[in-house]
Amino acid sequence: MNQVKRAKVLVVDDDSVVLKAVTQILQREGHPVVAIDDAVEGLAAAKDPSIDVVVLDIKMPHLSGMDLLRAIKADRPDVEVIMMTAFATVETAVEAVKAGAYDYLTKPFENIDEVSLTVAKAAERKALKDRTRALEEALTARSQFEDLIGQSSQMRAVFKLVETVSHSTATVLIQGESGTGKELVARAIHYRSARRDKPFVAVNCSALTETLLESELFGHVKGSFTGATGNKKGLFEAADGGTIFLDEIGDVPPATQVRLLRVLQEGEVKRVGANEPVKVDVRVIAATHVDLSRAKEQGKFREDLFYRLNVITIDLPPLRDRPEDVPLLAHHFLKVYTGKADKKVTGISPRAMEALTCNRWTGNVRELENVIERAVVLTANDAIDVEDLPPGFQAAPQADSAVEVFSLAHLPYAQAKRLAMRAFERRYLSALLEKNNHNVSSAARAAGVDRSNFRRLLKQYEVAGRSMKPRSPKGPDSDSGPGPVLEAVS
Repeated sequence: MNQVKRAKVLVVDDDSVVLKAVTQILQREGHPVVAIDDAVEGLAAAKDPSIDVVVLDIKMPHLSGMDLLRAIKADRPDVEVIMMTAFATVETAVEAVKAGAYDYLTKPFENIDEVSLTVAKAAERKALKDRTRALEEALTARSQFEDLIGQSSQMRAVFKLVETVSHSTATVLIQGESGTGKELVARAIHYRSARRDKPFVAVNCSALTETLLESELFGHVKGSFTGATGNKKGLFEAADGGTIFLDEIGDVPPATQVRLLRVLQEGEVKRVGANEPVKVDVRVIAATHVDLSRAKEQGKFREDLFYRLNVITIDLPPLRDRPEDVPLLAHHFLKVYTGKADKKVTGISPRAMEALTCNRWTGNVRELENVIERAVVLTANDAIDVEDLPPGFQAAPQADSAVEVFSLAHLPYAQAKRLAMRAFERRYLSALLEKNNHNVSSAARAAGVDRSNFRRLLKQYEVAGRSMKPRSPKGPDSDSGPGPVLEAVS
């Protein structure tokens, strides 16, 4: 089964007995531990960027645990700190939480599992913060391509092509399913070109009747048709010096196709009802979700116009063919809609991210955006979980492995194998607990796994046994939400 990366823990306590005991408890769980018996030395050790969690005694000579806590959080606010005290009071807990502590433990420990579970929970929170920061850095890195988001090889190829064609004046044809971001590509090309300071004009060719479309594109003169009460400039004239984006070019009627061809060939437009043409300098970027080659062969699209448009082609892949981009996109939309809804939703649970990654996304990026917006509005937690997603995402995996494998067939082999293994392991652990009446010790013995490792697996796969109930949070900063975001696949 998959192994979880263990957190590196710094333990600082001037009591050598407690220091040794806590170190042994954590090392038994697989955590690398740095044990120090002096607060001043502990402050220096906490500067190590590989330290994930710090466990501090609250009363120490030379420098108190509270002072050490404040110093550590000031220097490294991302580190999770757990306080230990033999004099637990409400006031102590509140002071520690206000100073930035994740939780506190009372000495002597009634149950040594409490130590390891508290550290594990703090480590999960640290991992969630790290993953969120990594996604934010990736989002910042892509800002040069406006709102285009992706780290897959397919999207990197698109970015490279956008970079290359932006500096030319050649006509571009963008092909892709609805919701893949064709207009975003067009805008990226325009705003990286020498025309960036001139207009970018977008028109959906499928949304207008033939008469209205010609009037919108080429303009008209007064009296040219019923309702033409005055002269009007068309969008080609409005875009002079800039770029015009013709979305759904495949739906343009044959008569309008002839007039578009003239614009591309002669660089001039003639308003509806006018005799004299008007010169325009406009770069044309067209987009379609249909196969223009097939439409040309079927006589539905002019061959000469097709070749005029098809100088440079950019094919946008559907989201289901680039599942490694789902975590990055989901986090981007999470950030957008938590801001709009003014809600503090900090992440997406592994189960939810797994469900999002496996989905086929027939509506592509637009559908994913709608799903995340819905989840942000509905969730009452600080992280989106499967229950916050639409009903189709909440269905339990099919028992029939053939059905399950078919549902993953659109993914790359390594990605599909990883997700299938996670689904199997979660079902196995759930079934084992059910068979053993949700008794963790009995289930661990039946699995042939020692109890601590078995508990770690239950936590990793978010399967709850009878003794795995989460403890109540002890402050406003406690993390009672789901675990860290699922790692993006490479």
